[in-house]
Amino acid sequence: MGNAHIRWFANLPEVEIVALCDVDRNRLAETYQRLQKIHPNTKVDTYSDFRHILERKDIDAITCATPDHWHAQIACLAFEAGKDVYGEKPLSYDVYEGRKMLEYCRKYNRIFQMGNQIHAGENFHRVVELIRSGSIGTVNKVHLWKTGGAPNLGNPPPLPVPAALDWDMWLGPAPYTAYIPEKCHGTYRYFLDYSGGVFADFWCHIADIAFWALNPQGLKKISARGKAPDGIADAPEWIEVDYEYEDLDISWRPAPPKNYAGTEKMGIGAVFEGSNGILLCDYDKREIVINGEKLEDLASVAQTLPRSPGHQQNFVNAVKSRIQPESNLEYARQMTLPMHLGLISYRLERGLEWDAANEKFVNDRAANRLLRRKPRKKWDLL
Repeated sequence: MGNAHIRWFANLPEVEIVALCDVDRNRLAETYQRLQKIHPNTKVDTYSDFRHILERKDIDAITCATPDHWHAQIACLAFEAGKDVYGEKPLSYDVYEGRKMLEYCRKYNRIFQMGNQIHAGENFHRVVELIRSGSIGTVNKVHLWKTGGAPNLGNPPPLPVPAALDWDMWLGPAPYTAYIPEKCHGTYRYFLDYSGGVFADFWCHIADIAFWALNPQGLKKISARGKAPDGIADAPEWIEVDYEYEDLDISWRPAPPKNYAGTEKMGIGAVFEGSNGILLCDYDKREIVINGEKLEDLASVAQTLPRSPGHQQNFVNAVKSRIQPESNLEYARQMTLPMHLGLISYRLERGLEWDAANEKFVNDRAANRLLRRKPRKKWDLL
């Protein structure tokens, strides 16, 4: 995703990329070469420690495309240093980190955009307008799904750390472990020390439409079931989660629901069940069913949301205007938090009760301990 950031931002006329950072020197060199293909005469400074970038007074904003377990500390330190942040999803590693990010963002009056770029698309904007219009009535159930899961990575032995990689800093706040390539580039997401598998990866992309359209409040119960893959990976091979809100139920599944025609070939999607009909959507398509009639749109529903100029352009505009972008930190945290709670229920193998007002589990010390992971002392930078 860091190279996607290079491609996106290097092609915006208001943006000048002046520094790159990576703990892997080989990857850093490859990224520099990619940037030079876009701007052949470019010259940027390169670093292996992101803190050197934060020290620079000439830098207005950073993008962060590290593995998940580094997102929060880098963002908080960037806010403190007076930088705005475009940060990759998922927002944070745990619930506490998301809260800390919001605290720092507010304290230092910074701009933040989470990198769930699907949010900027026309389809999601239109789905929100249709749901909010009441066209399918009162929504009482939302089904979310994403196919795929953690693979069997086998049981490979530890290997010597490559000379080009600062493994200790790659691990950062996560527990120290011997170097195993499968835990690093490309497949780190399948380890709970760094991420939460396909569930954590894609939750924000499709749960986004439900939270944007409905703004669910008063989460009460979370119940997850799942299975870890064979081999060393421990993020879910598959996971099912049910969320009970005050007047809404949201479910997550590793496959599309079977009782809705048209979902069987959709790798990701959402179904809104309303009192007058249903709405089915994915990133690019939507279908409304009212009284058995299938429609793509309703001309009677007015366009009420301003359209995005593009997710990255929206961030750049926000940096200049000082008005928070669409996928801002407050919204991103609210939408991300249930994903963390689902993983806690999965890890404890039982249902949980949630006190939404105080953001803690009800009479459950074991679950509450998992709301925050204490970073390794060396890398506890906040």
